[in-house]
Amino acid sequence: MSESNSIGLAVAFAAGLLSFLSPCVLPLIPSYVTFITGMSLDELTAAEGRRRSRAVMVHGALFVLGFTLVFVAMGATATFLGSLFAYASRWVERVGGVLLILFGLYLVGLLRVPGMSREWRMQLGDKPLGYLGTVLVGVTFGAGWTPCIGPVLGGILTLAATRESVGDGVGLLFVYSVGLAIPFLAAALLLDRFLGGVRKMGPWYPWVSRVSGALLILLGVLLLTGSFTTLSGMLIQWTPDFLVDRL
Repeated sequence: MSESNSIGLAVAFAAGLLSFLSPCVLPLIPSYVTFITGMSLDELTAAEGRRRSRAVMVHGALFVLGFTLVFVAMGATATFLGSLFAYASRWVERVGGVLLILFGLYLVGLLRVPGMSREWRMQLGDKPLGYLGTVLVGVTFGAGWTPCIGPVLGGILTLAATRESVGDGVGLLFVYSVGLAIPFLAAALLLDRFLGGVRKMGPWYPWVSRVSGALLILLGVLLLTGSFTTLSGMLIQWTPDFLVDRL
């Protein structure tokens, strides 16, 4: 794996974590968990550990599978579209850099975009029955657009469009999904502690957006100036050999 791809995967994972911490996702985790398991919040907190863990893990994993399929398909599409302009790859990187900077400025709060304050997402009144229904809920979540997760996801898709192969783009969005999935499953399993901790997160929500925005702006500048590969080479020199061998 090239140094550039390694850095891209690290960025994608961090973006997934930041998406989870956004005010569009974090406060809604209890609602998603009760919806996909079919258990009320009281039932989840009162249920025996083994019964609750099984229900949460099975339905949680299927929910994760649903949105991962959507994100991976988006990544493959973005990379494919970017490859159509392979003859102008430098310009693709420059346009991608500008888009990343714009996404970042929006998250930081320095740019206003009409319509971005609205939520665009598919709605499910009632969850379809069975395990397949849980996958469908995950697909619906993945296909949804909100002003919080949208710019970060858009930034990773923009980065995927600059990758050389569809496999690289798929890898980026898969790792992004993993970054979103791991804390989701952990929060669902430890719902009691999560409910206590999420109330303390309120004052930090603006900083999550600012950190996400700063990350996208930095990536945008690197792509715009052609420095992304240079930075990757510098960072790989500081990486321990045993980690480099695994990349």
